[in-house]
Amino acid sequence: MIDFTVDPVITSLTVPLADWPLSRVFLYNDSRYHWGLLVPRRAGAVEIADLSADDQALLMGEMVKLSALVRGLPGVEKLNVGALGNMVPQLHVHVIGRRKGDPAWPGPVWGHSNPVPWPEPAEAPLAMAVRSAR
Repeated sequence: MIDFTVDPVITSLTVPLADWPLSRVFLYNDSRYHWGLLVPRRAGAVEIADLSADDQALLMGEMVKLSALVRGLPGVEKLNVGALGNMVPQLHVHVIGRRKGDPAWPGPVWGHSNPVPWPEPAEAPLAMAVRSAR
C-alpha cells in the first residue's frame, strides 16, 4: 500500500489547518481570498470517482462544511468550489470565497496573478474558523 503524501505543489502554496475524517484541510496562502483546500487522505486518488462510495459521501460532507465556514467570512458573496487537477493531479477540492471586485472578478482565480501571502497565516479568518469548528 502507498502511503498518503501531499503533492509538493500543494504544500508550497498552502498552510495545513486540520485533519478532518477524510481530508487534510489547507489554507491557500493568498490574503486576497478566503480560500481553502481539501485533500482526501487516500493514496493515488486523482478523481472523486476514485474514492469509495463512503469516502465520496464523506468528501461531500467536508465540502459542505468548509463551504459553510468560508461563506460565513467577511466579504464573501459567492463560493467557487472545484476539483480541477489540471496542474496537480492529486485529488483536491478548492473552496474559494469570492466578491465582486476581487482581483480576479469575474474570472477564475487560477493563474490570475501571483499570490499575496498572509502576513500571519495562523491568524487568517479561515484558519481561525477551522480551528473553532473542530
